[in-house]
Amino acid sequence: MDESEPYPKDPSSSRRTTSTTSVHVTALDGLVNVNSLFTIAVFVGLSLATPGQHSLENPSACDAGLGAAKKLLVFEVVSFSFFLFSSLVAQGLKLAINLLNSKDTDEAFRAHINIRVLRFGMMGSAVGSVMGCLFLMLSMVSVIEIRLGKLSCGNKSAVHAVAALVILVTSALVVYISTAVYAFLH
Repeated sequence: MDESEPYPKDPSSSRRTTSTTSVHVTALDGLVNVNSLFTIAVFVGLSLATPGQHSLENPSACDAGLGAAKKLLVFEVVSFSFFLFSSLVAQGLKLAINLLNSKDTDEAFRAHINIRVLRFGMMGSAVGSVMGCLFLMLSMVSVIEIRLGKLSCGNKSAVHAVAALVILVTSALVVYISTAVYAFLH
């Protein structure tokens, strides 16, 4: 579709725009919903940041100190900020699509928007979600240290929990980033 033309003249192109717009709105809805779930995890993590908490490990030398609680708090706030950024960008794009749709009552699912702005907005929202996930993962490492003891003590439970967390989250992020980049380039 030529970007200088406000409306496509070919009816098959109109159908493609219709389905594309509804797909974008659905994708943005999904992104906002996932960010909401992760935001709940952030607040659960914040509730675990109590000073002076003893780990489940016997030697008190393995208790995480105030440094771990401070790291947890910082990582949670940064994670929340990225999720909020991602959600607000996605909500802004959805709002633009819905407002543009409301101008054309004959075609409820078709919005005439700048596809470059939409693509970069969606990519920015995806990057915000990825960064939020990375900082959420770091905060969960701090939670594990607070609850199970410092990793430097070699507690098998803590090491296994962190290893599982890092492997699974990193794998999921690789899949997410790969599909987002593929969709962005195609």
